[in-house]
Amino acid sequence: MEELGQELLDEETAEAHGEALPGPIPFPLTPPFASPASGLYRRELGFGHAKAAPIGSVPIGIRPIRREELRLDVDGRYPQMTASGTIGGHLVSRVHWIAGLTKVGPNRWTGAIWYKDGAVVSFPYTQVEVKAIRSPFPSARAARVTFFGGGAPKRKVHYRFRSQYFGTVNFEFDWAQGKAASTSIDTCAHPNRPATMACETLTIPTVFRRAGCQVTTSPGGPVSLGKAGANALWSDLEMHDAMQAYWTHFAAKAQWAMWVFFAALHEAGTGLGGIMFDDIGPNHRQGTALFVDSFIATPPAGDPAPAAWIERMRFWTAVHEMGHGFNLAHSWQKSLGPPFGSPWIPLADEPEARSFLNYPYSVAGGQNAFFANFEFRFSDQELLFIRHAPERFVQMGNADWFDHHGFEEANVSEEPALTLEVRANRERATFEFMEPIFLELKLKNVSENPVLVDADVLDADGLTLILKKEGKDARQLIPFRQKCVQPKAIALLPGKSLYGYVLASVGLNGWDAADPGTYWVQAAARVGEEDVVSAPFALRIAPPASREEEFVAGDLFSEDAGRVLALAGTRVLDRGNAVLQEIVERLPERRIAVHARYALGNPLTIEYKELVPKDEKLTVKVTSPKPEDAKELLAPALLEQGDVAADTLGHIRYRRAVERIALRLAAAGDTDTATESLDVLHDVLAQRTVNDRPVKPEVLAEIDALKEELAAGVKTRA
Repeated sequence: MEELGQELLDEETAEAHGEALPGPIPFPLTPPFASPASGLYRRELGFGHAKAAPIGSVPIGIRPIRREELRLDVDGRYPQMTASGTIGGHLVSRVHWIAGLTKVGPNRWTGAIWYKDGAVVSFPYTQVEVKAIRSPFPSARAARVTFFGGGAPKRKVHYRFRSQYFGTVNFEFDWAQGKAASTSIDTCAHPNRPATMACETLTIPTVFRRAGCQVTTSPGGPVSLGKAGANALWSDLEMHDAMQAYWTHFAAKAQWAMWVFFAALHEAGTGLGGIMFDDIGPNHRQGTALFVDSFIATPPAGDPAPAAWIERMRFWTAVHEMGHGFNLAHSWQKSLGPPFGSPWIPLADEPEARSFLNYPYSVAGGQNAFFANFEFRFSDQELLFIRHAPERFVQMGNADWFDHHGFEEANVSEEPALTLEVRANRERATFEFMEPIFLELKLKNVSENPVLVDADVLDADGLTLILKKEGKDARQLIPFRQKCVQPKAIALLPGKSLYGYVLASVGLNGWDAADPGTYWVQAAARVGEEDVVSAPFALRIAPPASREEEFVAGDLFSEDAGRVLALAGTRVLDRGNAVLQEIVERLPERRIAVHARYALGNPLTIEYKELVPKDEKLTVKVTSPKPEDAKELLAPALLEQGDVAADTLGHIRYRRAVERIALRLAAAGDTDTATESLDVLHDVLAQRTVNDRPVKPEVLAEIDALKEELAAGVKTRA
């Protein structure tokens, strides 16, 4: 944007210089002379003397070059009733603010400042009042803003209109040899559409102009297939190389420019329709790609207009990935942050939004329901982010990508038959310090047909589990064990679910979730040739409750103790067992003691076999069960504190633990204790309701059936 120069002054500076403030426009602003007030306004100051310290940390009496911008968003297309601004310049600390507005009179709005970023100590104001000076002539438009509240004197600033857009961005559309860059669509070509939507030829630049961006385009051209390698499939690295070679605006710096590449297929396969691939090097989000021969080129069977469906999906995918270039999160990830940390600005999740940033097949009713109400636009929260978030959050090549597309390359169906949920069996996902984090997994068939799945698909060995602590890099959980088992296919009927659990705290990486703070967990399960990806699940680890906990934690967060907890006990790892025994004695009321008791008592219920050296050979040593010692450890954890155990172990693991112990006790001849344990298990689960979700009746019936078998002396499950 062009520079204004020293044209507009705040009132105290104007008084010091003996200059008059701009007066009212000398003609009435009535139709047809009225004009929208929304747009970008600016004022700029040069060096000079001031009576008070300016924004930032510079000496009183010297005012450096300072630019102030105002973004007023109160009319026009998709108004957000918001004002935002940036104050900064050479030698001046930058401040960004956002305020929600309410109209209080003709061309007047007021509201509270609900977001600040930067040198906020130097910007104490909590309220703004905005008055727009309208004119059909842009050069005559202006805005007068009064900042007040926060214990500071009022500050009045005058801004001059610069543009109807809030910023300018350049797009360049290139394409692989043999493909084409399709950047427009007939909005009424497909019959499944909103009845009230206008029919038009809509272009990608127009979508972003309506979002508030002045869009320019650079001439595009074909990209040699030689850049894709011998297989003609594109990897992220190959696309990054092509971007540097073919994008006329490529630069290793932040800029308002984006490269959009239309190719055939990514090396990940047909399940990847598009990607914001540019996370190589220090400047991210400059490059996006669309794969025109992926699943987005396969319309659903029986679609009334398959060619129009394909064009619409290609258009949607291109804008979706370009939206990521603006650092927009998926619709269900608005409340998360960079990556999975504190949000950029406070926003709410929108899992049912009919937006470019939502997945059509993820809303209730699937893609048919999505497109029936999709108006080829971003949601209001996404528009607020594009128009009003601090520049570094949005500008390409500036702040890093929101969540690094953790599962963007997963081979996901365009109309998934299965959904995966990660959850904790408690009302609030807050865990005590040192409490192992056991999470429940739910794989549900949301289609109308049975789906074949592996019975062990939710085993930790076969899952991809990503953990992200706020402010830290994401880590993949690597379990202590990796099984090799024969697949066992089962039919998951429509509406039915498969359940599992996973320990998210510790693995071969060490303790991935130990320190207090907020974590996000996301899982992917492989079913056939496709990945079923969960939404991110947020949990919190509370701080230590005492100095004693801090002291014991140093021993707990070790590999040996982690292995004992993960494998539900051992008679070999003496150091780990010693740590858990110390926890039982010193911290009996904490939840980690439940896990410690279970891990210590479980191996005492079986004939324990271990390989030991004897006469320069290995031989098997068998240790007999110790049922009385086992009961002394297990009864306080699993039976006397049944509700706590169900909470911290999770319903699935708690049930399996008690049933396993009951079977072993019955096998050792203690049928009475075994059946009493199952009574406790039944009663605990029957009384539990988590987030209005009771335990299923069939689960309770299965527990009763097992108790009857044991009471009758029937040999049953081992």
